[in-house]
Amino acid sequence: MTNRLAVSRIQLGDFRCYESLRLSLDGAPVVLTGPNGAGKTNLLEALSLLSPGSGLRRAKLGEISRRVPGEDEGSVRAWAVSAHLTTPDGEYQVGSGLDPAALAQGREKRAVRIDGESQRGQASLGRVCAAVWLTPQMERLFLDGPSARRRFLDRLVYGLDPEHSSRVAAYEHSLRSRAKLLKEGKGDDRWLASIEDSMVRHGIAVAVARAELLAKLGRAGTMVVGPFPAARLVLAGDLENWLEQLPAIEVEDRMRAALRDGRSRDATYGGASVGPQRSDLLVWHDAKNQSADQCSTGEQKALLLSMIMANTRLQSKARGAGPLLLLDEVVAHLDAERRRYLFDEIVALGVQAWMTGTDRALFEGLDGRAQFFRVEDATLTAETTP
Repeated sequence: MTNRLAVSRIQLGDFRCYESLRLSLDGAPVVLTGPNGAGKTNLLEALSLLSPGSGLRRAKLGEISRRVPGEDEGSVRAWAVSAHLTTPDGEYQVGSGLDPAALAQGREKRAVRIDGESQRGQASLGRVCAAVWLTPQMERLFLDGPSARRRFLDRLVYGLDPEHSSRVAAYEHSLRSRAKLLKEGKGDDRWLASIEDSMVRHGIAVAVARAELLAKLGRAGTMVVGPFPAARLVLAGDLENWLEQLPAIEVEDRMRAALRDGRSRDATYGGASVGPQRSDLLVWHDAKNQSADQCSTGEQKALLLSMIMANTRLQSKARGAGPLLLLDEVVAHLDAERRRYLFDEIVALGVQAWMTGTDRALFEGLDGRAQFFRVEDATLTAETTP
């Protein structure tokens, strides 16, 4: 048994730039350094696919396959990621990839296996592995639309509530089914009412899980010390307002009525006018009482790291182990004080963080406390540290 979640072995096949890769590790943090385009982020993406969801790039399954010069542009290889995980509950062999049987039939389907047993969906991954990531693209999280912020929040919820991914998937399936019926004009009232009942049941569960995580995260965020600012978080939306003001049974009735009354509008414009897909995560720099979208780029990145580390502390306490932290180019714009605090916090929490960068010198604060690899042309070389 171990008191942490860690990858002890990982193997890739036909994944992005990797024809094959086998890597053995211990539970310490991992630092990957090398030039841009060497394969560092691709390895983090492979790790992200050990947890529920579509990974840190949200790529289509066929886009992940390794491309070989001279091959037909439309050809797709059956990529695979396999890892041996050590967790507080024991050891697991986890695999994820493009199903070769489905591919042979012209379909793209993700296959998931745990300890050699095929799984019906991705939700089972959340019971074994939690992963949270921060990429340079996410630095626009506070400036872009609310959908990215909802995905970020749901990713944090998965770590504490593995069943959340199933609820989100069930709600989104019902939402798409209703939208299709409304657009085609084929659904009778009874059929639509059945789908809307599913939306109400799963949608409210999604909203409640998000709210519970925010309440816990707010308390964990107040424990932030050092140079990272505490974030104040609010989930805004009609459904959240109803849940604060009304008994749950009344919220169900109100959401069901809103969906029924909004069928004509939704048939024209698509989607649904009410539900967890309409919510937004609002973030403030607590000390400055300033909305995150009005903060500087450096402050926004610091707020993101503050939220991720607060969630990591929360998971460590609740589940006995924090998530895998996948931090792409995380230290590029952090000053020395914030780098030092981040490294010390990662080591103190005992989490296996995977960090990438082009400048090896920026990670010297982890010398002797992390595993270092040089990445060039999709080849990893272990480096010794003092």
